Amino acid sequence: MAEVEPHEGEQDLEKKIEETRQRFNNELLQDSTEKYDPRDVERLQTDDSLVEGYLTWRLYNVDDALKMIDESLHWRKEYGVNDINESTIPRWMFETGAVYLHGYDKEGNKLFWFKVKLHVKDAKTVIDKKKYIAFWLERYAKKEPGMPLTVVFDMTDSGLSNVDMEFVKYIINCFKVFYPKFLSKMIIVDMPWILNAAWKIVKSWLGPEAISKLRFASKSEVQTYIGPEYLPPHMGGTDPFKYSYPPLPDDDFQTPICDNGPILSDDERESKEGDLDVKDALESSFTSDVVVKPKKVHFLSILVMNILFLRQHGGTVVSTVAAQQEGPEFNSTIRPGSFCVEFACSPRVCVGSLRVLRLPPTVQRHAI
Repeated sequence: MAEVEPHEGEQDLEKKIEETRQRFNNELLQDSTEKYDPRDVERLQTDDSLVEGYLTWRLYNVDDALKMIDESLHWRKEYGVNDINESTIPRWMFETGAVYLHGYDKEGNKLFWFKVKLHVKDAKTVIDKKKYIAFWLERYAKKEPGMPLTVVFDMTDSGLSNVDMEFVKYIINCFKVFYPKFLSKMIIVDMPWILNAAWKIVKSWLGPEAISKLRFASKSEVQTYIGPEYLPPHMGGTDPFKYSYPPLPDDDFQTPICDNGPILSDDERESKEGDLDVKDALESSFTSDVVVKPKKVHFLSILVMNILFLRQHGGTVVSTVAAQQEGPEFNSTIRPGSFCVEFACSPRVCVGSLRVLRLPPTVQRHAI
């Protein structure tokens, strides 16, 4: 099979990534070795998708991307982001249920919920609260690298006492500076009129990229973005989910198309099955009444809407597509770049079957 030539845009991007790294090493790193966490520097040197994220968010302007990298890595060192975990956050913050990850929007993006009425401004806890937000973002970034979030501010029953402008600005900076390309959209639901002036100030902090992702919605309008199955009853939804801690909600980060979690590669599946065998053996040593529950499996058929990008991956021609889920359980659209389809026949004239693959972020490319 002939090699698929890299797209001209990819070559330009590789040059931008290399230029960004070289200038970071020459202009920022030499004089600021104590300013950054070595783990973050190492990742910047090896993870192309990370550098690409900064460049994309700054419209491929290397100067602006470097400023963003400097600010982001300095923040990560200052807040000890690499070492934040569940045990380093005060337990009461988890118990409030003011912030959590749960559900998906209609585009398949994970939902990051903020229950504004549960937030009370307190200067004594502001640092812990900022670390708490970093905990959730960092945790998701490691679980689902390259996959964006949809932020939902639930303003139901909130008032002026719940508005903390410094904290809101910090949340915005997390997506504007610290976690590039992480924001799918930000939905403000049921905002009281008394807070209109405050949100005008918030909008002034947003760059043009972030403003384009801002959505204001009433309880009835929010279903434009999120299906009722992931909306609470007070928003007209049918989701029975009620936050409680412990454990953390959505701990397995299941995708919306498979009840058993993300689609795994053969190596990942064998490893997971081995872990389950050990777990079953341990459990059976404590009880003789072991009930094995059958796995619930959904087979996913897709309708290929448009082939967006064709490239070679490991000897197989793989195409990134815009596709739509079909079947009684599935009616939402899979966003381009999240899933790829491997042709079981000729990529030009396909009369055979299609197999859905979840490819690593490094394999996924921007649609052309």
